[in-house]
Amino acid sequence: MSMSNSAVVVGIMSGTSLDGVDIACCKIWIKNNKWFYKIIAAETVAYNKTWFIRLQNAENNSAYTLALINTDYGHYLGQQVKQFITKYRLNPDFISSHGHTIFHQPENKLTLQIGSGAAIAAECGLPVVCDFRSKDIALGGQGAPLVPIGDELLFNQYSFCLNIGGFANVSFSRRSKRLAYDICPANIVLNFLAGKLGKKYDNEGMLARKGKVDKHLITQLNNLSYYKSKTPKSLGKEWVVQTIFPLLKKSGLNPFDQLRTFTEHAAIQIANACKSKNGNKTILITGGGAYNFFLIERIKAHTNASIVIPDKKTIEFKEAIIFALLGLLRMRGEINCLHSVTAAKESVVGGCVYL
Repeated sequence: MSMSNSAVVVGIMSGTSLDGVDIACCKIWIKNNKWFYKIIAAETVAYNKTWFIRLQNAENNSAYTLALINTDYGHYLGQQVKQFITKYRLNPDFISSHGHTIFHQPENKLTLQIGSGAAIAAECGLPVVCDFRSKDIALGGQGAPLVPIGDELLFNQYSFCLNIGGFANVSFSRRSKRLAYDICPANIVLNFLAGKLGKKYDNEGMLARKGKVDKHLITQLNNLSYYKSKTPKSLGKEWVVQTIFPLLKKSGLNPFDQLRTFTEHAAIQIANACKSKNGNKTILITGGGAYNFFLIERIKAHTNASIVIPDKKTIEFKEAIIFALLGLLRMRGEINCLHSVTAAKESVVGGCVYL
């Protein structure tokens, strides 16, 4: 299926922090070899308690139950998109869905994003592009991150594109090659710790602000081997559960000090990742972490680069916008996953299409 130089696409994104489904309808077009986008409508649909629990515990279920969740979740996504289309009176050409990551183990050639594309297509009566990571993984790549090609095509005026969601990841160009990787866990840990204080998340970093940095814990965190390993590299929930949570538990610190220490740790790792020899560098920050004012404050304390916090829609929907673009590239039969980022044998046209 080929596409013209312009399309209206609904991009769907669900991150590891489980704050909801981001839905963005965008017009995307190419003119004189330059890509542009315009958000037509966008909103986040928060998960109800049932879906939050089902997704949070999905990896611990039997294969049969997980297969059921995959189908159910696809129908759920399709229903949300159908309501969204009706509400805003939209007429999209197709839907591009990231799905929700359950397993991400590139070393085992395994990645799984649930949310059946067939079920979404059945609910909406529109073509659906999904499962963007599998081909890259099959070719020996990390299957992540996928956003960098969008950074390259839509946000190349910034030196670094930093997204702070469940994990903090960065992308940048060096010697005319796009490079990107997961820096460190972020909201996946901060939300977990805020939960110990009865909160869904650390609003503006105010809880962390009350704590103290523990020298022993921050040294242990900063010395983790992942931070010394070479790129390309990516992180998954499994690594956090096996590596970070035990260190936090063993520290015996109260949740405020754990939050403060982990916030400082994330700020240090992010600043290290966005270092450069030349001055006048800019860091575009998007994702939920852009609202964590204390974390942003601590990043600023560790870097000389200029921090750019964009408008609310870009902060919240940049990944959904980029998945809309990835879907359009797939429909055009063009590369949408870069081997310079993932270390796959070659760059690929990733994604399954349900017509």
